[in-house]
Amino acid sequence: MRSRIDTSAALHVDGIAKSILVLRDQNVLLDCDLADLYGVTTKRLNEQVKRNLARFPIDFMFQLTAEEEAALRSHFATSKKPAVNRGGRRYLPYAFTEQGVAMLSSVLSTEHAVAVNIEIMRAFVRMRSVLAANKELAQRFAELEARLDKKAAVQDKAIAAIMSAIRELMNPPIGRTRGIGFTAKFDE
Repeated sequence: MRSRIDTSAALHVDGIAKSILVLRDQNVLLDCDLADLYGVTTKRLNEQVKRNLARFPIDFMFQLTAEEEAALRSHFATSKKPAVNRGGRRYLPYAFTEQGVAMLSSVLSTEHAVAVNIEIMRAFVRMRSVLAANKELAQRFAELEARLDKKAAVQDKAIAAIMSAIRELMNPPIGRTRGIGFTAKFDE
């Protein structure tokens, strides 16, 4: 019989989805976030990955550049990189794509790691469905906007014609005018 593993509250799909970042046009999880989810240190996670590098091609995992790390630091308003020998990271973080996270389940084969991987995969699936729904919504919004622009152009022309007619009525034609009734004088 299969035993069910209780995942902590931190493993809910919504919590994991908040850790998913978009880097190099891919949805990724950073090694430090994955280590927190798996309940291991980032160093231990990266050691296991380095021991199994053949399982992690570039489309499964990549190391961030210094510019990407700096952009993430400024985006999340974290403090500056700590000086050497003062703790903190000494190496650039690794980013794992969905396939890389799936491969981690073979490298970290504890029951907890398997349970975490299941939740992470669910988060990726949910994100894809949300993004697909957003694309559809964006397309519908663009279509609505185009229709409104077209109607506005037609209405603008009608309003311009009305304004022109009003201006003509406000400025009577210049030229000979006749009086009304018997008061008019005629040239003979």
